[in-house]
Amino acid sequence: LNVLRTLRNHWKKSALAVCVFSYGGHWLYGKHCDSVLRREACLEAREFGRQLILPQEQLRKATVILNPAACNGKANNLFEKNAAPILHLAGMEVKLVKTDYEGQAKKLMELMEHPDLLIVAGGDGTLQEVITGLLRRSDQASFSKIPIGFIPLGSQNSLSQSLHLPTDNRVKNITAATLSILKGETVPLDVLQIKGEKDQPVFALIGLRWGSFRDVATSFSKYWYLGPLKTKAAHWFSTLREWPQNRQASLSFQMPTPRPPDEPTERPPRPWLLRRIIHRLQHFWNPPVEGEVSKHWEQKEISTVELSIMTHHDHCLWHLQRPEDSMVVCMEPDSLTVGEFIAIGSEKVKDPAQCSVKGQQLEASVCQLGLPQGGGFFNIDNEEYEAMPVEVRLLPRKLRFFCSAERRQELLTHAH
Repeated sequence: LNVLRTLRNHWKKSALAVCVFSYGGHWLYGKHCDSVLRREACLEAREFGRQLILPQEQLRKATVILNPAACNGKANNLFEKNAAPILHLAGMEVKLVKTDYEGQAKKLMELMEHPDLLIVAGGDGTLQEVITGLLRRSDQASFSKIPIGFIPLGSQNSLSQSLHLPTDNRVKNITAATLSILKGETVPLDVLQIKGEKDQPVFALIGLRWGSFRDVATSFSKYWYLGPLKTKAAHWFSTLREWPQNRQASLSFQMPTPRPPDEPTERPPRPWLLRRIIHRLQHFWNPPVEGEVSKHWEQKEISTVELSIMTHHDHCLWHLQRPEDSMVVCMEPDSLTVGEFIAIGSEKVKDPAQCSVKGQQLEASVCQLGLPQGGGFFNIDNEEYEAMPVEVRLLPRKLRFFCSAERRQELLTHAH
């Protein structure tokens, strides 16, 4: 009774103590759960390290491109605590390369020797720099066959949702991505080649965005004091400054191309001599037509709130079973009301690649986008570039990425 009486008489201090102890207990419980996740991942990685290898075999060599500045400077600590122990316990020879400034990953990829596998530890920006430097190499045809692992350490990790089971726990996300590299399950991903009139091409795995929703998203931090209402507030204030927010552009595109058969993983046996002679005679009498067949370009003038050009695999891996290779072009209508603009913009914060019900959607293999002077800025894989006339070309199944077997099966089942 004395204790209860004391708590009642000092209810302010009691309430503060309850809040402090509750927060501290929740924080300690979270730290304990993270420690359990790390331990389980290390035990699983140790089993890979205990596997016997032949005397003439060598350890697998992995080159890790790490951006220490990702996640507000926390990336290096996250990698050392959650990913590095797993790689070392698995018996992998790791070469760690840290970037010092923006754009350095592109230069590093131009000078890199061929590793057994490549690991990108960072966010969307680091990944976009690495694949751009990789595909700009003169020997990119052979270098692009190296499997790539992506360890999500950035503030934005869009590709991680396609490769691994989505989770809000950062430690679980990092350990699961690292373990998927050890297990060796890979999936081919499409790449977009985005080329201006003068500059070297930039390559993207997610896509390109241009328009009002992209511009509004850059101002969310100004309204931090509004909490969960900041996204709707940012869209509403933008309508007060300018309305309607329509963009004019010209779009030329080619329809999707039929998917060629997959190349055999093993070299087929050499055919008999008689069959080779017949095959050569057929080529002699009916030589194949050289040169690419000219394709029809479709052109249209568009007025849109936002234009996006995206690969299919941002949501699922159903593109693996499609008969055609294509990318998705989405044009949001220019007839939106203010309420519809705020609602669609808030949904695009969660999923920027999602096309609204009122949006026009088409599929293409190549696009040429003509923009007026002072067209603002693009977002290419969540990285900002100055908007200019560009050609966007699909490179189907260009790179192979490590993914979790559970996520691959889940997405393929969802596609059916």
